[in-house]
Amino acid sequence: MSTQLPTALSKSKLMACRQCARRLWLEWHHPELCEVSAASQAAFETGHTVGAIARRLYDPKGNGLEIGRDATASRHSALQQTAEALPRRLPLFEAGFEGGRAYAYADVLLPVGGKQGRSWRMVEVKSATAVKDYYLMDAAIQSYVARTAGLPLKGVAIAYVDKTWTYPGKEDYAGLLVEQDVTRDAAALEPEVVELVENAHATIRMRKEPSVRTGPHCTSPYPCGFLDHCKASEPVAEYPVEWIPRKQRKDLLAHLAQSGAIDMRQVPDHLLNPQQQRVKQVTLSGKPYSDRRGAAERLRKDPYPHYFLDFETVQFAVPIWAKTRPYQKIPFQFSLHRRSASGEIWHHEFLDLSGSDPSRPLAEALVKACGVRGTIYAYNAGFEKGVLTDLARRFPTLRAALTQVCERIVDLYPIATDHYYHPDQQGSWSIKSVLPTLAPEHDYGNLDGVQDGGMAMDAFHLAIASDTSAAERARIEQELLAYCRLDTEALMVLRDYWVR
Repeated sequence: MSTQLPTALSKSKLMACRQCARRLWLEWHHPELCEVSAASQAAFETGHTVGAIARRLYDPKGNGLEIGRDATASRHSALQQTAEALPRRLPLFEAGFEGGRAYAYADVLLPVGGKQGRSWRMVEVKSATAVKDYYLMDAAIQSYVARTAGLPLKGVAIAYVDKTWTYPGKEDYAGLLVEQDVTRDAAALEPEVVELVENAHATIRMRKEPSVRTGPHCTSPYPCGFLDHCKASEPVAEYPVEWIPRKQRKDLLAHLAQSGAIDMRQVPDHLLNPQQQRVKQVTLSGKPYSDRRGAAERLRKDPYPHYFLDFETVQFAVPIWAKTRPYQKIPFQFSLHRRSASGEIWHHEFLDLSGSDPSRPLAEALVKACGVRGTIYAYNAGFEKGVLTDLARRFPTLRAALTQVCERIVDLYPIATDHYYHPDQQGSWSIKSVLPTLAPEHDYGNLDGVQDGGMAMDAFHLAIASDTSAAERARIEQELLAYCRLDTEALMVLRDYWVR
């Protein structure tokens, strides 16, 4: 446990305190307990990528200075470099300031008024596609620290990714970022910043870990790496309220917040909708709910041949292929099982790890494999329909065929939510939760390597990297093919369970 008290706290520590005092205390005194998730690490990497593009956009001539801020550079060194760089009146990146018992690094600092001026404009760069409320406090802290340190700051802005922008190619990223001026917002929040700094220092001085129950604040606005540690000290519910799906009603949320209920048995039935009541009843009784007759009625008349479709997609905050947009879901793989009326089964698959935009070849292969008649099953089909609609928009010559494929899709997800629930699903109807309850031998946990969509996306990134070996790429290819194939096998298992 750390016993040395800080003279100043970083912006990230202040934001941690704003989210949860216990988080800040643990970050300072027991950082070894933090578990950084793969999703959090991916978000960090995305932020670095967008930040690198921002430096190019705000310093097109390449005359700016990046202040040394890494594991080997001390805060004192960064502050000194910043002080020495300010008189040069050049664009600065990661400029460091300390004031008001806090310190922060500005993503972008731009001189205002030319070489003879004195003022500066600060820009905080975010990889999100809109300005979120907590970004305003982030900018307010940056502004407060810089001004308290003596910087004549004329304006503060937040730059974020414009998801409507289309990448023209050839490394031309002009237009990727758009700005929103938040100068007034930052100034209005200054009293809260001062209070936050005081609270954060008081939290650090506490001899014992603050007592804060886990709750929604553990994942918002940022996922906390101490969640498992905090949960370990709390009572373990036999039937956790977290298994109640879609908790959106205000009276239910109010009851959970006010009562401190942790077990389903502590939640009155009148606060639950019919689906939630069913989940509670099945969970407490241990007896699965299965309305196979009702499900069969919705599926029995679907015309043959039957197809079972699943896509894997990738998205980039900073597009790498011309004519694509930030965070656009670009399909790079599909699995398609086809079954005839006589029961014969064929399997079609597509996977492109070449590093080129896979969209057009995938669309052409899919149209050919799906034919022009029959039912196409998907799970939570809004995703597949969205991908197909986007492909149709991008490739006019394939629009009619892709639209026809989209119109033939039948979604198995609402049939599952309406007609089936097993206690082992623990409140989830994801295909990965439902499948093991019907066919344990098809458990995704038995796969080597890729076992979910996030891992598939990470695997794709690795496969197209220039320094990935041929052997590694071949291994990734087999893992992706096995994973996507299991997705469409799962769809067949579901339909066969309901209609035999």
